Amino acid sequence: MEGMTFADELKSAVTPRAAMLVIGVLALQLLFIASYVGALHNPKPTDVPFGVVAPGEAAAQTKDQLAKLPGEPLDPRVVKDEAEARRQIMDRKIDGALIVDPRGTDDTLLVASGGGKALANALETIATRTEGAQKRTVKTVDVAAASSQDFNGLSSFYLVVGWCVGGYLCASIMSISAGSKPANPQRAAIRLGAMALLSLAGGLGGAVIIGPILGALPGSIMGLWGLGALVTFAVGAFTLALEALTGIVGIGLAVLVIVVAGNPSAGGAFPLPMLPPFWEAIGPALPPGAGTWVARSIAYFQGNAVTGPLLVLSAWAVGGTVVTLLAAMRRTRGRADMSPSGV
Repeated sequence: MEGMTFADELKSAVTPRAAMLVIGVLALQLLFIASYVGALHNPKPTDVPFGVVAPGEAAAQTKDQLAKLPGEPLDPRVVKDEAEARRQIMDRKIDGALIVDPRGTDDTLLVASGGGKALANALETIATRTEGAQKRTVKTVDVAAASSQDFNGLSSFYLVVGWCVGGYLCASIMSISAGSKPANPQRAAIRLGAMALLSLAGGLGGAVIIGPILGALPGSIMGLWGLGALVTFAVGAFTLALEALTGIVGIGLAVLVIVVAGNPSAGGAFPLPMLPPFWEAIGPALPPGAGTWVARSIAYFQGNAVTGPLLVLSAWAVGGTVVTLLAAMRRTRGRADMSPSGV
């Protein structure tokens, strides 16, 4: 139109709502960079749960020596024998153990690369350096070895990331696709039901791809299927809840929690003891971290130590479902109160 100024053109091209969304995307971009680089730029083990098996007074002495290493990489505790150390590693109570040979100078380091090769390698480096300073040698034994097809033990993490992506993308599509309407209780229930069906399909598909098809991850297909369904539904229900509360902004908030905060703190690239304190603290409470822990437990640790993470995932699923339904009922009740019959 003739006579329109640049300011008028700008207002018509970029509405205030669009400008706010763009600013929100910029904030997500910067938070993404800060979170990933902050969590992963300088991984180093800190207070790693670590067992010590040694005879008599040597056990306490070795424990104290390891506890005083520069940077406090280990949180050592005395374990009565090698069998107990192996059991605690498989129960995921400790991440490694040093077995001191009282009759010679050749000791044994137990690690579990299935829980993350980066941590297993870090423990081997620490043990080799410490033992070398005392003119002793150490042999590494991997009691829960990662599959040869699972490079750096990352397959579990990528599997869970895929399930999370499916959850928030499908929830977003159901809410913002052309022709979709704001959720009333019936629509909310239908979307949650559709999310559950998608979760079952995605969980099975992911388990089959990573197991029988690619051979990247051992473990129970049924166990991974159940985990995949729970992770996908938990993330999807959480996204639907945020959208019910905040509209399209909920998609960005879901990305903030699941991708920006959840992925770098999940213990995927580097296990939790190698992350900075903030990310180590939040990781187990978020779906990517809880899911990665359970996937590794199913694959390499005989399904041990999964109760807590499964409760975390269930809480996200139940919380998302309840908030989605309550928000839909509140919206419907509000519209009824504003109608002429409700005056």
